[in-house]
Amino acid sequence: MFKQLHRFISFYKPYAGWFFADMACALIVSAIALLVPLGVRVITQDVLVQGGDGLPWRVLRLGAVLLLLVILQALCYYFLDYQGHHMGARMERDMRAQLFRHCQKMSCSFYDTHKVGELMSRITADSLSLGEFFHHFPEDVAVNTIQLAGATVILFTINWKVTLVILAFLPFMAIYTLHYSRKMREALAQGRERMGAVNAQVEDSLSGVRVVQSFTSEKVEEEKFDRQNQLFLESRRRGYQGEAKLYCGMDAFSSLLPIAVVVFGGLAIWAGTMELPDLILFLMYVNYFAAPVKSLANTSRLLQEGRTSFARYWELMETAPEIREAPCARALPRVRGDLELQDISFSYDGGASVFRGLNLSVKAGEYVALVGASGVGKTTLCSLIPRFYQTQKGKILLDGQPIEEATLGSLRQNIGMVQQDVYLFAGTIEENIAYGRPGCTREEIVSASKKAGAHEFILKLPQGYDTDVGPRGVRLSGGQQQRISIARVFLKDPPIVIFDEATSALDNHSEKLIQKSMEQLAGQRTTLVIAHRLSTVRKADRIVVLDEQGVCEEGSHEELIRAGGVYAGMYQASSEL
Repeated sequence: MFKQLHRFISFYKPYAGWFFADMACALIVSAIALLVPLGVRVITQDVLVQGGDGLPWRVLRLGAVLLLLVILQALCYYFLDYQGHHMGARMERDMRAQLFRHCQKMSCSFYDTHKVGELMSRITADSLSLGEFFHHFPEDVAVNTIQLAGATVILFTINWKVTLVILAFLPFMAIYTLHYSRKMREALAQGRERMGAVNAQVEDSLSGVRVVQSFTSEKVEEEKFDRQNQLFLESRRRGYQGEAKLYCGMDAFSSLLPIAVVVFGGLAIWAGTMELPDLILFLMYVNYFAAPVKSLANTSRLLQEGRTSFARYWELMETAPEIREAPCARALPRVRGDLELQDISFSYDGGASVFRGLNLSVKAGEYVALVGASGVGKTTLCSLIPRFYQTQKGKILLDGQPIEEATLGSLRQNIGMVQQDVYLFAGTIEENIAYGRPGCTREEIVSASKKAGAHEFILKLPQGYDTDVGPRGVRLSGGQQQRISIARVFLKDPPIVIFDEATSALDNHSEKLIQKSMEQLAGQRTTLVIAHRLSTVRKADRIVVLDEQGVCEEGSHEELIRAGGVYAGMYQASSEL
């Protein structure tokens, strides 16, 4: 509890000045709200009842004072509403940025088990709730506490019996409010979870819209979405039902309070224990009893939403990245590219082992092809080198140094990857190619594009290098996307390059261009190529054949063909297609 409170308060520290100014304005607003009815009582009782010479001027002077107080109150209200919300929005921004940076550090295994739509809900919707909570909760508590306590003290000094009648309503109002606000909060919390499910469903369906349309499965996706949407609607219905019951009852109690004041105040006037100006004062103050209880519902909702959102926020923040830098990690210089995998064992989430005791050595500048049946772990093996996943056993050495001893940034800066599933960011072709090396020149981008065989088709586009590729590069063909991705790695110019089916989406002409560029660069860098098309790896310095047990064969194309083993069978089968 205290740990959570300390965390909560820590977000106010950068804005302590704004917070105290906000609380000071809340104090002034509450104080003026208590003073105005007293000023009215002075006019109605001390001035109008007593009369005397100079009455008009006394009334005007007091009216002028009240006017100044109302103007000051309005200015403080403006500060509360504008700067208070701005403070909450800035804190919300800080938390959203902190959460986004944390998500950027999470390893690939985290995203294997978490839906992006759910994470988006936490980063956006939860942060928005916390922004409101940071601003409104302390302010509402301060204003309502001061007004309720101040009004109670003032009215007790005037007529304690009528005051007790008003206070007798408050426990019933509070119990009623807490009961139905709890039901409303439960529905709202469920609605938040179901909104996350809706987001996840939308993200899943729209990201795979081409698959959906190719299988004419629009109806299936619509039904899946409709189920989630209906569940969300039901949670909203329950929330609105609780809200209606809550505010219906609160309005009834609020109407009963002035009636009770008039009835019992009238009896007190008849009995001679109260004067008419006092009754007017009671009627003006009675709202200060109803308003805090009404606000209790909103405050409890803010508290519940804030606690839920804060808990979800810290649940994610406390999820430690599986891949972390060692305290003694140091930045790597540009490496030679010697790789050695020693006794590597790995499995996803403790499931069946992908590798068990795998050993592989790759010399700097060597061109190595990884082949094997689908599912034997070729892509997984290459994902272990830049530490996208963490091995359960064994070591990976880069230039003789365990990769765990290097900072993640410097390790990955020395490795370039072109993956089978190309991802292009929304923006221009130039921006996508320059992604791996910000600040590069147009000439360098063009040079990298030529090496990747992309320059020719880029020039034919309407805006050339300034052509917008669209979300995920949808305005380009699959082959064009792949060549842009390859150009991006060529521009990065790392000493180690991993091509995971990099030419799978290219036509024969483009594939030959890329193959030629790769062969030209192979002598200058360590190159790992994963390929199903065995014709593309014939010129590799070494071909490593993987099966369920690990490395089963390795050698040049000619050596493996002569051996007549697994590779020879695979090559013969591919030649017959």
